[in-house]
Amino acid sequence: MELRPFAVADAATVAAWPASAGEVALWCGLPDFPVAARVVAEWQRDGDVRGHVLVEGERPRAYGEVWCDEEEDEAELARIIVAPGFRGRGVGRMLVRGLAELALRAGYTEIFMRVHPRNAAALRCYRGAGFLPVDPALAAEWNAPQPVGHVWLRRADEGAGAGVGTRAPTP
Repeated sequence: MELRPFAVADAATVAAWPASAGEVALWCGLPDFPVAARVVAEWQRDGDVRGHVLVEGERPRAYGEVWCDEEEDEAELARIIVAPGFRGRGVGRMLVRGLAELALRAGYTEIFMRVHPRNAAALRCYRGAGFLPVDPALAAEWNAPQPVGHVWLRRADEGAGAGVGTRAPTP
């Protein structure tokens, strides 16, 4: 599988992957089901959002974004989703590792994720991809303005204090 930049032609495919309103809420926090393809395409208009798809041949198997924050010199991985027939096979871990590598190559050493606390499969995936929870006090601070008390994760850095960050990542 190969990671490539998102193309507008991918929007309908990605938008069709969530199977329920609950899954949409866990994936991207939207109240609408199904998600319209134009919504997925519009996410790409934000200059700080860099969408990518993990493809097998030319067929998208997973989607995710790197949100770049130049001011804070950090990145956040977001809106990660795997095609239904490919879940539970390590595809999500492959995507997350690929997105983290893109962020590292772009110069970001601080890489975060926020996860809905009921999304147990995503939490297992992200931990398996090398992300660890931030300090609970920091997570509480970052969750103060959030509509949900997310689980905040930070890419484990072999040489530094994994799980500890300083500022709340922003999209």
